[in-house]
Amino acid sequence: MTKELSCADLVELVTDYLEGRLPAAERVRFEAHLGECPGCVAHVEQARATVALAGRLEERDLSPAARNALVAAFRDWKAP
Repeated sequence: MTKELSCADLVELVTDYLEGRLPAAERVRFEAHLGECPGCVAHVEQARATVALAGRLEERDLSPAARNALVAAFRDWKAP
C-alpha cells in the first residue's frame, strides 16, 4: 500500500507537479491528496497564479535592489 501524501510533502512537490515532472505514481498520490484537501488545492492554485503572473523572469530583469532583497530573503533558507 502506498503511503498517503501529507500537506508538507505536497508543498515540497508542487513545482515538479506544475512542471509535469512528477513520476506517475507520485502524481497519483499528489492528486489524491488534492481530492481531499481544500487547503492544498488553494495552495496549488496560488502557485499556478504566481507562475502565470510572474512569467519567466531572468536575473537581468531584476533591479539591483530587487535582486539584493531576494538574496537577503533566501540567504538563511535551508532545504530539509
